[in-house]
Amino acid sequence: MSGQSSESRKVAGATYTRAGSDYFEKRTLKRSAGVWGLWGLAVAAVISGDFSGWNFGIDFAGFGGMLIAFAILVIMYYGMIFAIGEMAAAMPHTGGAYSFARSAMGPWGGLVTGAAETIEYVATTAVIVYFSASYANGITSELLGLELPGWVWYLILYVVFIALNSAGAAISFRFAIVVSVISIGIILVFSAMALFSGAFSWDALWDIVPDEGQSTFLPHGVLPILFALPFAMWFFLGIEELPLAAEESHNPTRDIPKAGFWARGTLIVTGLLVLFLNTGVIGAEATGTAGEPLLDGFRAIVGDQLAAVLALFALIGLLASLQGIMFAYGRNMYSLSRAGYYPRFLSLTGKRQTPWVALVVGAAIGFIALIVLDVLAALDAEGAGTVAGAIVLNIAVWGAVVAYALQLISFMILRRKFPNVERPYRSPWGVPGAAIALVIAALIFLGFLLNPTFGPAIIAIAIVYVVILVGFGLFFRHRLVLSPEEEYALSGGSHGDPQAEGYDAMEGEVFDGTR
Repeated sequence: MSGQSSESRKVAGATYTRAGSDYFEKRTLKRSAGVWGLWGLAVAAVISGDFSGWNFGIDFAGFGGMLIAFAILVIMYYGMIFAIGEMAAAMPHTGGAYSFARSAMGPWGGLVTGAAETIEYVATTAVIVYFSASYANGITSELLGLELPGWVWYLILYVVFIALNSAGAAISFRFAIVVSVISIGIILVFSAMALFSGAFSWDALWDIVPDEGQSTFLPHGVLPILFALPFAMWFFLGIEELPLAAEESHNPTRDIPKAGFWARGTLIVTGLLVLFLNTGVIGAEATGTAGEPLLDGFRAIVGDQLAAVLALFALIGLLASLQGIMFAYGRNMYSLSRAGYYPRFLSLTGKRQTPWVALVVGAAIGFIALIVLDVLAALDAEGAGTVAGAIVLNIAVWGAVVAYALQLISFMILRRKFPNVERPYRSPWGVPGAAIALVIAALIFLGFLLNPTFGPAIIAIAIVYVVILVGFGLFFRHRLVLSPEEEYALSGGSHGDPQAEGYDAMEGEVFDGTR
């Protein structure tokens, strides 16, 4: 450390600069959420996966293969959410996956993991905006005779939900609870209609003609179960965002694990209802290729006359997830920016103490991606738009799998690296549960590699990573800030709770030469 000014110190292969209390005052968040607000956030982020996206796994593996994939994913998410709950309770700050990996694997590990979540959430938001625009345009054209270009709907949706997420955390959490309850209600209404109308047929679950030598349970054999796993993730993808709300939770060490438990149970029930009843109403073969499976299920029960009204119901589920996932990318980018991994201006918060700059920038990236998607569709009448949409969707899932694996590895490392750190909540499955979840995440990754349709997504995400890593290595690595996530890592777990200590607890130790 000799020869360095008191305004910067080189620690753990990175250079930290003094920020001061004024820096953090411009980057404050407001504690607004109890356990049910967090439950609503987690369910809202995921619930659109029950409305569409999951069903393409049936096309690969049949209903039986998809059911096996669902069961495998339940095990993975139990092991992972237990592990994340333990780490989040020990590290009650906004960083989430980035924070866990930073403490376990240093600045580079933190960046790689945090960037995977950025890619996952920004891409997922874009996918939801894309489908929401399609639903919204169908509703207005049918009911009002008003049809708008896709880019206008993208702009409207992004602006409305940036405004909602920027209006204050309390409003965001209340909205999440309301739309989650409505979305669950829609699924329960569909389930009752399917069961009591006589539209559900057990035989319809097995109507895919099996390949030669295969069974109706696994019409295409065992291997396609691997290809179904990424689509089964849509029943749960996004629930892992809960730790990102730590600095906006009244009692994160207690409420985040509890909310994760109840959200996971809620999503297992709704996922099973949709998987069995939606497929049993319209048949496995039709479900596997449906763009709007739940809406098609409603149509099969009540006819096309109510299609526009039913589309409005489906749109509510999509908007619930749009709210939840936009919250996630805003906090993810905020925490990485506050620590200096991304440009620092992204972490600025306004009078309502929300990361509005990160929300706007993430939306701009998603909006540009959707415009490119539309251009590709216009240039190629043979379906380039569909291919581009699939690429964006697969990028989201691929980013999630990478983030999951690195968080599980971080959990196992931290159990050994920080054995005596305070852990208010401990995973009941422990390291064995994390190891099982890691193996399943590796299987999903293998499914990506073996399926050529995922190739473009892997290439796209690799290019993004090269840009992020080069920028960090050459520039941002030398300009980090002692945010709560960095303090926790550097202090071995003794610092890092901003609720108890404030936001610049370690700066005196580091920059005044006492550390």
